[in-house]
Amino acid sequence: MRGRHLNSVDPTHPVSVPVAIIGMGCLFPKAEDLARYWANIRDRRDAITEIPETHWRPEDYFDADPKAPDRTYATRGGFLSPVDFPALEFGIAPHNLDATDTTQLLGLYAARQALDDAGYGANAGRAFDRDRVSVILGVTGTLELVIPLGARLGHPIWRRALKAAGIETKKAEEVVQRISDSYVGWQENSFPGLLGNVAAGRIANRLDLGGTNCVIDAACASSLGAVHLAMLELAAGRCDMALTGGLDTFNDIFMYMCFSKTPALSPTGDARPFAADGDGTILGEGLGVLALKRLDDARRDGDRVYAVIRGVGTSSDGKGNAVYAPSAAGQAKALRRAYRQANVGPETIGLVEAHGTGTKVGDATELAALTEVFGASERDAAWCALGSVKSQIGHTKAAAGAAGLIKAALALHHKVLPPTIKVERPIEPAGPGRSPFYINTEARPWLPETGHPRRAAVSAFGVGGSNFHCVLEEAEPEKAAIDWDGDTQLLAFSAPSLAGLRAELDAWPRDLAGNAFRVEAARSRLRFRTDAACRLVLVVERGTADLGPALRLLASGPEQGVARPSEGLYLGLGPAAGALAMLFPGQGSQYAGMLRDLACRFPAMQAALAEADAAFGPGGAGETARLSDRIYPHPAFDAAGRADHEEALRATEIAQPALGAVSLGALRVLEHFGARPEAVAGHSFGELTALCASGRIDARTLTELARERGRLMAGPAAAAGDRGTMLAVLASLEEVETVLRDGGLDLVVANKNAPRQAVLSGPADAVSRAAALFAARQVATRTLDVSAAFHSRFVAEASAPFLAALRAVALAPARVPLYANSTAALYPDDPDEARALLAGQLARPVEFVAEVEAMYAAGLRTFVEVGPDAKLTGLVGAILAGR
Repeated sequence: MRGRHLNSVDPTHPVSVPVAIIGMGCLFPKAEDLARYWANIRDRRDAITEIPETHWRPEDYFDADPKAPDRTYATRGGFLSPVDFPALEFGIAPHNLDATDTTQLLGLYAARQALDDAGYGANAGRAFDRDRVSVILGVTGTLELVIPLGARLGHPIWRRALKAAGIETKKAEEVVQRISDSYVGWQENSFPGLLGNVAAGRIANRLDLGGTNCVIDAACASSLGAVHLAMLELAAGRCDMALTGGLDTFNDIFMYMCFSKTPALSPTGDARPFAADGDGTILGEGLGVLALKRLDDARRDGDRVYAVIRGVGTSSDGKGNAVYAPSAAGQAKALRRAYRQANVGPETIGLVEAHGTGTKVGDATELAALTEVFGASERDAAWCALGSVKSQIGHTKAAAGAAGLIKAALALHHKVLPPTIKVERPIEPAGPGRSPFYINTEARPWLPETGHPRRAAVSAFGVGGSNFHCVLEEAEPEKAAIDWDGDTQLLAFSAPSLAGLRAELDAWPRDLAGNAFRVEAARSRLRFRTDAACRLVLVVERGTADLGPALRLLASGPEQGVARPSEGLYLGLGPAAGALAMLFPGQGSQYAGMLRDLACRFPAMQAALAEADAAFGPGGAGETARLSDRIYPHPAFDAAGRADHEEALRATEIAQPALGAVSLGALRVLEHFGARPEAVAGHSFGELTALCASGRIDARTLTELARERGRLMAGPAAAAGDRGTMLAVLASLEEVETVLRDGGLDLVVANKNAPRQAVLSGPADAVSRAAALFAARQVATRTLDVSAAFHSRFVAEASAPFLAALRAVALAPARVPLYANSTAALYPDDPDEARALLAGQLARPVEFVAEVEAMYAAGLRTFVEVGPDAKLTGLVGAILAGR
């Protein structure tokens, strides 16, 4: 994939004025607001359901035969949850609601959300010039209300049919009336209530906005068509803010019939974009509104900026075989224009939110166009995540572009590459290594790349050959805040007594939901006092707080603290029993994707990973992969691919810096919540992470030393002879030593992990004989997948060069006590002694049992493992059993 860059400016496509997205509002299937929409995307929630009773009855219209007249073969879709629409707040008389289309009403609701989110809402919002605000929305033609109103006009046909069937006139009129009564009636508000353009007009009217108001109909590209026109208005200075996006609540049987007879709907009931088994799309409904400003104005006014729109490329397919057939050439034209206008190259795009309907022809055509344009860059291998939110909410038609644009803007804002669900195996052109793209099936942290900011692109294509491609860029290089969306909340209560704690719970509002619940939960955490005599923390999922278990516990008068992780309930009484220790794991704890959820949600975790990437540098000769690319690789679609990911991360020179990076990131997350160690220790490699946690080295030095340590311990790539291996044994130290002595085995106890767990190091043949001897005693063993016999003479040659590397590093005084593996004592304050101890640790046994006992003797009582799994937690539990 070699060729010229596409970032040279074309005078026929001038660079556009950058536009800031400063607010967003939305209603999508199973998402009543922006926070829920993002949470559903990030957490891979499927919002596709059976047809609800509020819409139409499948038993009336279903037929598995796509050619059956007046029938549909689809019974699933994405539907909005019922909304308690505040008509009076918008000055709409309740008796007018039946005559006003749902799209108009909920469009008003979403527009107000966007203004509120931007900080310009009616309640406590900032002042702004309302005459300089335009409303430009994507809406397709007439609205859903036209169907029942039009249906009423069939009464002459009904009468003639009844008459022809021999029904007498009086009975016929009764039948006609009954049919008419099943439809909404005509009234003076019906005409404006069914018009698509009034969706924008009603927003301008009710929110008192005096700029342009109009709608754009570009079929399924309507949203991006509206964004395009809004950007032109902003660039021309015709407005200072624009509310734009797309609205579509039209999931009536009429719309299903339209798509069924194409036929474009999935017979199996799911849209699977770019999946090998994709068999069509599925319909959804939704509304997405974005508040836009010129970027310079947004910066001047102190607006929060989610993302920056750099340009929108547009095209028509021109002459083709059919007006409804997608054209790769037409789509590629729009892509090229977008990148010229944005003045960036596609090689800088990390995410494409595709049109991605899930139809075989549509997806193949779109991928061909994308590959043609992206493949012309000089970048090799797959670098760009590809997906579509339609896999989760369906094809929302006029709102489809807005759904994708909001998703991409939030991805840039949260620094997360969002998933596409339902792809078990991608179509062949999107398979691993076949194009610049990979199908991203899980949320992954979006780490920065050198040389350019994070960028995303969004496509939307409409029947009739309307093509739009939008290029976005992050507003800030760092993740601004914790992604605390309300799905998981901590309710924190504190009081001087159990009675006071019960009073706190009794006072908790029981009817909170949505953002109100999130706000109250945050207030509880602010009020929480760690020094209070009684402390209670509850973990709440998806905004539903069942206080019953906590109230029953308090009523029982507990005399000591209680931890019930399965119930999300933690009670603390009185001062802590002792000091807090943090332990850092060694090699063998790593796995692909470790601590991915923390990395997606917490700025501190992302910052630690970014620092590690910068310090780690390229992966090796000719490689460009970052350390984080090894930790969070592109998704694999088979067991072999997943095994390759684990194998790549198992390499000692990768595993050790990777463990250091994620463990340090986890430590920073804990520190955010006020959890700070009073002593630290690490197991094997983890001692280096503990050195950083104690303050003796900084994060960059940790990564550099971890990489050097791993490289030295792995040994030369073509090392001659046996470098040994390791064997884990579940037996007492006495039994292990007896077997080694009686068997005359040339092995050392490299890790004394727990009273009944040890790890042996030595020659491969001796390890095999030891495994057989232990098996004869019915003692469980496991050969470890390591590059050498660590903590033995087989890696002793690494100690001297590692000591040389340590001598080039300044060691600061420790902020908290640091315990050593090989001595079970505190690290020496003298830098040279500390360096010698750390370098010698590579070949000396890990005295973890003695180390934990020494920490316990020093008054440490709470041990927290800071890393990707719970190996050390189990070991400490065994060492301190009953204590």
